[in-house]
Amino acid sequence: MKYSLILLLVAFVSNAQIKKEQLDLMPWPKNINLTDGTFTINKNFKVNITGNPNPRIFVGVTRFLRRLDGRTGLFFQQDFITKINQEPSAELQINCVQSGKIELYEDESYQLEIQSDKIIINATSDLGALHGLETLLQLLQNNSTSYYFPTVKITDLPRFTWRGLMIDVARHFQPVDVIKRNLDAMAAVKMNVFHWHLTDDQGWRIQLKKHPKLTELASDGLFYTQEEIRSIVKYADQRGILVVPEIDVPGHASAILTAYPEMGSKVLPFSNANAEKKQGLLSLSNYSIERNAGIFNPTLDPSNPKTYQFLSEVFDEVCPLFPGAYFHIGGDENEGKDWDSNPKIQEFKKKNKLVTNHDLQTYFTMQLVPMLKKYKKQLMGWEEIMTKDMSKNAIIHSWKGPNEGIPVGESVANAAKNGYKTVLSNGYYIDLMQSINDHYLNDPIPQNSNLTPEEKAKILGGEATMWTELATPLTLDSRIWPRTAAIAERLWSNADVNDLQSMHKRIKTVSFRLEELGITHLRNKEVILRNISKNRDITAIQDFSNLCEPLKIYSRNAGGTEYQTYSPLTLFADACTPDASAALDFDAAVSLYLADKNKNNAVLVSSFLKKWIQINKDLVQISYNAPQVQPILPLSKSLSDVSEQLLLVMEKNQVANSDLLNQLLKQCNSKEHADVELAVYASLKKLICS
Repeated sequence: MKYSLILLLVAFVSNAQIKKEQLDLMPWPKNINLTDGTFTINKNFKVNITGNPNPRIFVGVTRFLRRLDGRTGLFFQQDFITKINQEPSAELQINCVQSGKIELYEDESYQLEIQSDKIIINATSDLGALHGLETLLQLLQNNSTSYYFPTVKITDLPRFTWRGLMIDVARHFQPVDVIKRNLDAMAAVKMNVFHWHLTDDQGWRIQLKKHPKLTELASDGLFYTQEEIRSIVKYADQRGILVVPEIDVPGHASAILTAYPEMGSKVLPFSNANAEKKQGLLSLSNYSIERNAGIFNPTLDPSNPKTYQFLSEVFDEVCPLFPGAYFHIGGDENEGKDWDSNPKIQEFKKKNKLVTNHDLQTYFTMQLVPMLKKYKKQLMGWEEIMTKDMSKNAIIHSWKGPNEGIPVGESVANAAKNGYKTVLSNGYYIDLMQSINDHYLNDPIPQNSNLTPEEKAKILGGEATMWTELATPLTLDSRIWPRTAAIAERLWSNADVNDLQSMHKRIKTVSFRLEELGITHLRNKEVILRNISKNRDITAIQDFSNLCEPLKIYSRNAGGTEYQTYSPLTLFADACTPDASAALDFDAAVSLYLADKNKNNAVLVSSFLKKWIQINKDLVQISYNAPQVQPILPLSKSLSDVSEQLLLVMEKNQVANSDLLNQLLKQCNSKEHADVELAVYASLKKLICS
């Protein structure tokens, strides 16, 4: 009896002490009013739906029930929900006024109220209700005996209407199940646009029945059938996600021209002078799909009527597969070299009074507008399509930034000032392997901008971009998540929700919950490490991976030729991720020590240094029968060497040898080993230079 009373008391105290800052909500809601009560869940928990929602709500609510039941293990008695007002007395009541449309500017707001004996979600559409269910799942708490929700009132709506994730499936093909699990993760953090980059120099990934050569010659047999496309679009629709396809033209066209070289711009002179005179100067050049990464010359010929006939036929097949109102035509990184060397194209420019290649590309792009308008599609393209003659109906996808010599926020601001709707991706390039902090503090509305309210309204939102030159189905999730959850919050929540400490706390739980949805960012790390260690104990190599991060900002595979599309991406660098966890912990310990060099703080720092010395010894032992461990040993030894010297200073009170420490520190900053860098370098530098 006493034991039961103690448990009840602990449960009561635990429940009563919940504070806002203890909640692991992401994105953070617009308004949240937390009270002291709780709603306890039992196996009789049921859901009822009223109103006039889209049928997707039935799939969404059933999925919610299964996920909640999986977390609690309560064996809910309600199975599948198939109709309105199926359980009028259910504890969770969901009311949707109208059927949600998968389009921009749709009302995605919701109100969630949790009382001690019932839960109510009110939303204009089922899209808002789905968001409310995700918030409810994130609110789940437990003590030693039960699961419960805190009593709370939440009103919520997104700050931006475009909250996207782009996945490139051309450089490395991503199977259907990979796409679907990432759609699940997107829905969990309230993202609503999936941008599907389907073609590039390295491959054409969509079946066209009228042009089978595209997949026969330019896909390596890796592509989506039209039925698979429909399946993914439906799957996204059920999660409230708009799918925007991208067929990248006129550049990035190696795959297209491998199948149809007659539409290419590159030419070679005939060897026979008489033939030149009679037939013209030009002859077709051979093309092949690219195996390397980079920017390549193959470009569609904008002076050739066959080019537009082909593209019209492509859109005739592709557009009906995607019911959304937007179609991305790429338009990026066309350097125009093949245009410049082609006399026929130069003559075409003169005839049409097109002065520059930008003018020529605008001419080309404008020919696509009516082809897409035929299917009620609005054209979208990377920012290179923005010229003085480009249609104002086009959406400009802003991607250039400091790495391309463009000040932060300038390109998205320019697009808005020029009257275009625009989406920001600069700062959200997750394949750059930058810290989550960099993405989280990057706002679609440029800081200190002089944009008018009307211009700000043209900034639709932002989009995380995942290019896959260095990502396979094994590693893709670890390159997207959990950092993209922080981007999702930036695009949903108020601009003043920007506390890094809070974000880092909440992202740990979000990361764990993403794995529950099938995301493999955590589990596949061990798959790679077991392969590297030849299935031996991976403790040391795993601990070292938590100190290292992949080389950043395209410094891995910098020339684009070290890794090809068929190269192994199962190396140590592929197991490492940005924001190395142990490095973050060490930095916190160093900060404590530098603020107060007491014994406890010194012991905390020393414990890291001792562990790193042991890790190096263990890695050396593993390497005797694991060749892939060898490349990381120089970094491990450098870290061990500097740790030994620091311990002599901290524990033996020896006078620091500054020259030696700085030499060892420099070695810890090497970028020459295993395509990784030691993420603890900056913290070591603070410690040594203090």
